[in-house]
Amino acid sequence: MTMQATIQAKLQEALTTSVLEVDNESHMHGGSATESHFRLVVVSEEFENKPLLARHRLINKVLAEELSAGVHALAMHTFTPEEWSQRGESAAASPACRGGSSA
Repeated sequence: MTMQATIQAKLQEALTTSVLEVDNESHMHGGSATESHFRLVVVSEEFENKPLLARHRLINKVLAEELSAGVHALAMHTFTPEEWSQRGESAAASPACRGGSSA
């Protein structure tokens, strides 16, 4: 199973989501890693009344093994269903890579 599929499966198992996007953005970064940079969009009622830091900590806990085994960067966009609707059902795109070894 790919890292992307593993991340998707673990989050689906741990959270009830209305939107779950796991994008592999490794191609946007220098070096030869193919599954090291990911972008998440997670919409869940479980984020109600939780500050951003608590939401991110929850995801970090679910993905602790992956974060210690090769995932270098994890951009997290976490929303409640109401926040998602107010945003027009979109999350910010990831910025261009500014570091690392680009080829």
